[in-house]
Amino acid sequence: MHGPASPGWLLVALCAATGAYCLLRMRSAVEEQRRAAGGEALMGFGMAAMAIPAAVFTPPAWAWPLYAGVFGAAALRALWASRTRPHHLHHLVGASAMVYMAAVMAGSPAPASGHAHGHAGAGVPLLTGVLLLYFTGYVLVAGARLLPVHVPVAVPAGTVGSGAGSGSGSGVAWGDRPELARACRLSMGIGMLAMLLTM
Repeated sequence: MHGPASPGWLLVALCAATGAYCLLRMRSAVEEQRRAAGGEALMGFGMAAMAIPAAVFTPPAWAWPLYAGVFGAAALRALWASRTRPHHLHHLVGASAMVYMAAVMAGSPAPASGHAHGHAGAGVPLLTGVLLLYFTGYVLVAGARLLPVHVPVAVPAGTVGSGAGSGSGSGVAWGDRPELARACRLSMGIGMLAMLLTM
């Protein structure tokens, strides 16, 4: 989390931008999309706040139990939702990882100097390793799903050059586009990996 300032600010920017996009996705007409976007916005902004370099801002001691409480509630909500929607299991893992990192930060001594230091070895190595494996796999799978797949499409005679088929997906609001939602989740997966690597 609180590593060197430059990478730390890049991580803050990535997570905050992802959270902001998820807020916009909450305006979707699709209820399931709105629910997922709300949880992802919370995750994005929470990660952004947690990644702020310690040289700039060191949260008070009460902030970490607050983080753990908020994301613990998010994990319980995701667990409940996963009964009927299994894809919420990923949200459960993400929220649980945030609770874990908040607990580690709460138990880590504050840096004596004003410089930011990572908390290497502060977490439980086995749990950190399991989370790293999970998010590495998630990032690889999510990245592969974003790769364009060219499927040959038969074009009826007489439609070439007529503009038919142009603007593919133009009927879908940009906030509802599945590839943007996947890119959002991929960004948060990468951010989670970066934060776990500093444990």
